[in-house]
Parts: sequence; structure tokens; C-alpha cells
Amino acid sequence: MTETTGRTPERTRDADRTRAEILAVATEEFAHSGYAGARVDVIAAKTSTTKRMIYYYFGGKEQLYVAVLEAAYTRIRDLEQQLDVEHLDPVDAVREVAGLTFDHHEAHPDFVRLVSIENIHHGEHIARSSVLSGLANPALDVLGGILERGRAAGRFRDDVDALDVHQVISSYCIFRTANRHTFGALFGRDMLDPARRAHQRALIGDLVVAWLSSSGGDTRGM
Repeated sequence: MTETTGRTPERTRDADRTRAEILAVATEEFAHSGYAGARVDVIAAKTSTTKRMIYYYFGGKEQLYVAVLEAAYTRIRDLEQQLDVEHLDPVDAVREVAGLTFDHHEAHPDFVRLVSIENIHHGEHIARSSVLSGLANPALDVLGGILERGRAAGRFRDDVDALDVHQVISSYCIFRTANRHTFGALFGRDMLDPARRAHQRALIGDLVVAWLSSSGGDTRGM
């Protein structure tokens, strides 16, 4: 046993594995059933745990849901911060960020569903999370640095900030997954068709670069 915790390393690893398993199953349950429809006993039945154990690790259904949101948002924020773009031309760097978001949202449709579900709840659970409130600025720092380099080189307009760019990229990538079925039913095009993937991925990069490279004009006071 360790002197500080009284727990063996193996017990600690088992606890970490159990918690990770609960989070993985809970992510799927909340993403597919929503916060109101998700049931803790269903999550327990799909894992090697009990309802009581889930409450022991997380405290309750709401706390488990917040933990799921925290894990989902932390994953994409970590990827953004790990992106090595400082050595790239600003235009190429913007394309890298757009491509990263595109790839992540396509590979993690549960994340997109969770975002949609939390918006139905007016973001009330995210607002209570100290973890998530601390993730926003570091994520924007990457884009902010790219924009600064682009402006210094005379490549990018100066009336756009990092949050504007993040909003545009996220909007496109969220829409592509969240609205896949309605868009397909109305227009007969599957936005996640593998045959169109390269075109769709290049499109978001082209859009953002063209927008940032345009002369524009500050319309925020209009």
C-alpha cells in the first residue's frame, strides 16, 4: 500500500479502468437517449459495475453527465492545443486547424450529439463545470497566434478574432454531422459520404482562408 492513500497501485489502476469504462458507456447512453432519457441502471448493466458504484465514483446522474461532457470537450481541446502549427505558413496553419476539427467531429458523432443535447438544456450543465470554463482560452490561443502571424504578414484581415474563426469552423463541422439525416432527406446528399469526404474537408479550409484573406470591412458597429 502507499503511505498517503492506503491503496495499492493495482487497485488504483482498477479504479481508473472502471471509471473510464463507465464514462465510455455513459457517453453513448447520454448521446443516444439525451440527459432526460438516459438511465443510470442501463449504464450499470452495460458495464461491470452497479448503480451504487456509479454513484460512488460520480455522485449521481447529473454529475455523471457533467463528467461525460468534460471528457468529450477535453478531448478536442487537447488535440487543438497539441497541434504543431507555429512553423507553418498562416494559411496552411488555418487549414490544419479546420482539418483537425473536421476529422474529430466526423470520428466522434457522440460529441456532436452531446453538444446538441446540452444546447437543448441551454448549456446549464456546462455552465456549472469549472473544468470546462477553464478550457476556452487555451483553445483560442492557437487560433489567436495564427491570426497574429497572418496579420503581421499582411495576409489576413484585422477585423476578425479567434472566436470568430472558431465559430465558423465549428458551425460547418457540427452541421455536417448533426444535420446529416435531414439534409440528406431534403437534398438527397449524404454529407458523410466517403466519396465526398476529401471535397468536404478541403471546402472548410478554402472557406475560412478565403474569408480571412478578403479585404472585408469592420461591420461590427452596423
